[in-house]
Amino acid sequence: MQPSASNTAVKIVLPNILGYERIAMACSAYFAQLNGLPPDRIEDLKTIVAEATTNAMEHGNGGRAEARVSIWFESTPEAIRVTVKDEGNGFQNTFPDPDIERIMDDRETPVGFGLFLIRNLADHFAYRQLPEGGHRIEMRIAMQP
Repeated sequence: MQPSASNTAVKIVLPNILGYERIAMACSAYFAQLNGLPPDRIEDLKTIVAEATTNAMEHGNGGRAEARVSIWFESTPEAIRVTVKDEGNGFQNTFPDPDIERIMDDRETPVGFGLFLIRNLADHFAYRQLPEGGHRIEMRIAMQP
């Protein structure tokens, strides 16, 4: 039985362990496939989920073992929405776009590259600090480009 795209939502909570972003990637891919996202957009979704989850673990939670990363997936007829929340002090979200040529030549470290990918692959991207603590990244991939 296919889930209804108008009211489908899933939440996963991951320990703050690098490598576990692959669990989020796999969940996002299967969720998107079940809800009708085209295959090329599923690859974009997997990339933004991996980058946002890794940023939450490394920068948001500061690598703290006791911290968690919560990820929500929601499907609507128009888009797959993903929210990633950390429990930390967050990270600067105003990195300049990286110089790809300098990174490829090993003349620059890829700081801010994950946010650059998210901004360029997602149809919507928002980042905010939460009053109760932690930070939330909201992203959306449209069903149709």
